Amino acid sequence: MRVETLIFTQRSLGSISLSLKSLIKVNANRKLLFITPRRHRNAVARSLPSLTRMQFPPPPVVITSGFHMDVGWVYTVQESMHAYAANVYTTVVEELMKGKQRKFIAVEQEFFRLWWDAVATDVHKQQVHQLLQEGRLEFVIGGQVMHDEAVTLIDDQILQLTEGHGFLYETFGVRPQFSWHVDPFGASATTPTLFALAGFNAHLISRIDYDLKTDMQKNKKLQFVWRGSPSLSESQEIFTHVMDQYSYCTPSQIPFSNRSGFYWNGFAVFPDPPKDGVYPNMSLPVTDANIGLYAQTMVANIKQRAAWFRTSDVLWPWGCDKQFFNASVQFSNMDLLLDYINEHSAEFGVTVQYATVGDYFQAVYNRNLAWEIRDSQDFLPYSTEPFQAWTGFYTSRSTLKGVARRASSLLHAAEAFFTQYVHKQPAGSICKCQALKQLQSLRWAVSEVQHHDGITGTESPKVKDMYMDHLMYGMFNVKKLMASIILDMNNRRRLAPLPLSDLCAAGSDQYVFVYNPLAWNITTFVMVSVGHPSLSVWDELGRSVPAQVQGSAESPFTYDLYILVSISGLSYRKYSIKPSAGKQSAFIGRSVKYKQKDMTRRYRKRRQRLFPVANNCYEVMFDQDTNLMHSITERETNQTVQVTQEFLEYHVNGDVKKGPISDNYLFAPNASAVPVSKAVGLEVVFGSLVTEIRQYFYSNATALEYTYAMYTRMYRVPEGYDGKWLCRRLEQEYSAGPVELNREAVLRTSTNLSTGQLLYTDNNGYQIQKRPFKAYVNNTVARNYYPMVQTAYIEDDSTRLVLLADRAHGVSSQANGQVEVMLHRRLWNNLEWDLNYNLTLNDTSVVRPVFWLILGTKSTTKMLYRPSGLALGHRPVVMFGALAVHRPPVTVPPNLHLQTLSIPGWKYSSNHSEQTRSVHTADADFSRVLLRIMHLYEVGEDPVLSQPVVVNLKSLLKGLGSVVLVEERSLTGTWDISALKRWKWKTAQEPSKGTSTRWLTVHPKEIRTFFVYFQDE
Repeated sequence: MRVETLIFTQRSLGSISLSLKSLIKVNANRKLLFITPRRHRNAVARSLPSLTRMQFPPPPVVITSGFHMDVGWVYTVQESMHAYAANVYTTVVEELMKGKQRKFIAVEQEFFRLWWDAVATDVHKQQVHQLLQEGRLEFVIGGQVMHDEAVTLIDDQILQLTEGHGFLYETFGVRPQFSWHVDPFGASATTPTLFALAGFNAHLISRIDYDLKTDMQKNKKLQFVWRGSPSLSESQEIFTHVMDQYSYCTPSQIPFSNRSGFYWNGFAVFPDPPKDGVYPNMSLPVTDANIGLYAQTMVANIKQRAAWFRTSDVLWPWGCDKQFFNASVQFSNMDLLLDYINEHSAEFGVTVQYATVGDYFQAVYNRNLAWEIRDSQDFLPYSTEPFQAWTGFYTSRSTLKGVARRASSLLHAAEAFFTQYVHKQPAGSICKCQALKQLQSLRWAVSEVQHHDGITGTESPKVKDMYMDHLMYGMFNVKKLMASIILDMNNRRRLAPLPLSDLCAAGSDQYVFVYNPLAWNITTFVMVSVGHPSLSVWDELGRSVPAQVQGSAESPFTYDLYILVSISGLSYRKYSIKPSAGKQSAFIGRSVKYKQKDMTRRYRKRRQRLFPVANNCYEVMFDQDTNLMHSITERETNQTVQVTQEFLEYHVNGDVKKGPISDNYLFAPNASAVPVSKAVGLEVVFGSLVTEIRQYFYSNATALEYTYAMYTRMYRVPEGYDGKWLCRRLEQEYSAGPVELNREAVLRTSTNLSTGQLLYTDNNGYQIQKRPFKAYVNNTVARNYYPMVQTAYIEDDSTRLVLLADRAHGVSSQANGQVEVMLHRRLWNNLEWDLNYNLTLNDTSVVRPVFWLILGTKSTTKMLYRPSGLALGHRPVVMFGALAVHRPPVTVPPNLHLQTLSIPGWKYSSNHSEQTRSVHTADADFSRVLLRIMHLYEVGEDPVLSQPVVVNLKSLLKGLGSVVLVEERSLTGTWDISALKRWKWKTAQEPSKGTSTRWLTVHPKEIRTFFVYFQDE
């Protein structure tokens, strides 16, 4: 959580000693000095030469007290709760009750919920309710965490926000209406859109590129109306405030003391709070001797900040990371200081008071000024100075990023599966309350890791282990639940599903259960490991199913069985796998190994020796002299594009005395990337359904072990199956690591497309950003890296090459026709700050990311890449057991995505008046289904798929039962959409005339949220 003091003050020419340059350096290297405010109050008048001549009192400066608590980072959640977090809430609540003028803001809900459930007394809980009613305690953002904006998926952002909002509304009947997104490392254009959809009235950010902030600050453009979505435009715009150069913390030093400024409780101590209550770096207590100096310092800073904004309302945050664990000493000193400034307001030209963020934005809104509009451009990447480009974290801890994404996908499938079970098997034997707890364990874990020091990979090793443990525990619970549902529907005893490694080992028939978590009909391959190659696969009706078995690349003792599955939306199929040696057996792939090629050898000029590997959509040519890819021909248009792929490494410095360093956050290469392999081995497994090209990259021609490998799979679909998606992608799985110390590994794809170094990447899997290459005086390579959450592509006038990823990566186009993806990082440096907190990223793992490569005309790839990205992220769930139950499918049109189908179990009433009268109910509500539908395409992106879609929910959901009631809600469910009246900020542009929409018409990029109720069966 982040809590800060906000002050509004009169504009003047005052200054403060801490320079922008020094602050940037401190912030970049010492994260403990970053502080997050919670809510800001009102403001002061505009700067006038002599305030003392005014005949009216100066406007008040609002001070917002608050703190920021990282849900992870250096210390685990449990360590933080013990060392300081529990004390924050206990002492803040107690101190707020002692002074009606005091206010406080709180952000992340994970720590608050832990305190509420395990620490807070009945008296504390009663006091929290009172403080919320009085407006002196305010929750901002209200999600489980303050999510990262660069590498998180939109579904997971919504999940963590929904989890926090559901708790707040259920427990207190309150709904956050303002954001405080001050610590994520850059700002995505998706986040303001989501906050608008959730009902927020204003958005606050801080970390944007230093040179851009300087320019905006100079020109008083730190506030604007942000239209984050080009398709939704003004319908989901939001007023946005960018924190000035001091960011979200109180000025860190004061001229008259060598201690921190305005942090009277000092800094938190780990692992145990000091028994004597004396903490390091406690600010000097306010006394008669120094109160004037304190006041002068504060007022000077207020006036400096006032000059950077258009209104006389000044936001002055009081707090920082891990603050207010002793709220008594904080408030008792600040009370004296504020009283002193107010008593001398004629002299200082300001008055001050405690406030919340909501108070501040209300004051700005009341000015009724016309604001500039910012379009859908984001604020990525983020740099704090020329050699501190925060682009390394796009790839840091790739394994954690992959597990987090798989956990999210599994949760998505399990939510829909459980919802179907509850409504189609109302008399089922599974305890619904226990099932809800199993789902909640994974909801909590997936929400938690979205923290901006979680999925970013910027945490310490022990915190990474905490995230992994929570994710694996939640996934275990959910898999257990899904297995129980399968067995219960078949009236079988509760038995554990058969492990993958045991499949067919005993020679008996086994059953593979495959669930399609998407609301589309799919045709794809699933792969399971088996113990021997003589197998056949059959469906429920006893029909032979196309399958292929081949030796595994991972082990000489196992085989990979590829099964072609065709499944309706939100449905499942059962396949039996039987030992067989007859003509119905699965096709056996034929392996051909080619001679290893020495890349350093100079071949005489001669005609290139190429050999093809093809399916119905592509012909891929490989160079026999190098064993590398040479070109890809798109067979429908017969267009050939030269395509080569190779692994390279950036070498980085680890000695701060020798220059800039790379770490968990930063990417600072010494020079251009260099090739890592001098020899390439090649094996091709040819098959009637799957052809797999296995390339192994060696450091030299005599090396026995490879550090990098690439597995490219091309699929063929027999007649009678719809294989348009399957045929048009090259599935590539990379193996990278362990890499040497201070190396950053990339996969570079080079083409002959004339792209002008223009790259396109996605914001959070939701929308695309254009990334032109920019030249900088220093650090040009790193500052042209961007986050790729799901999609990146390059194109020329007619052709587009798309890469889709199963996890987040850094991506760049360092030359014409090139796109390179950072796959892995292993770093160490001697920066004392990094060493003290174990943030050197000495990652010795082997990472195995999966990509889909799509090449074709721009019109074809526009149609394919959005649904293909979802298909990669939500691959079928494969389980084992017996199943004989069928249900009607749930299928949406191809330009829509059924984003959420779940039973949240919230106890609150959807009637706000009823909920505010009584915020507690006894039992979880299993009758309420949360449904979200998202339009995948932008306005004008495709002549057909970009059209609005009319949805009949009763028809769509008939597979679940008879719909009796539908309520449209805000994004997180806490608002009835008809009652949601967000502030309309005045802009310099006249609003366009809205299009009359039918209730169930979904327009481009819309996300519509509903509560659905079914007739009892």
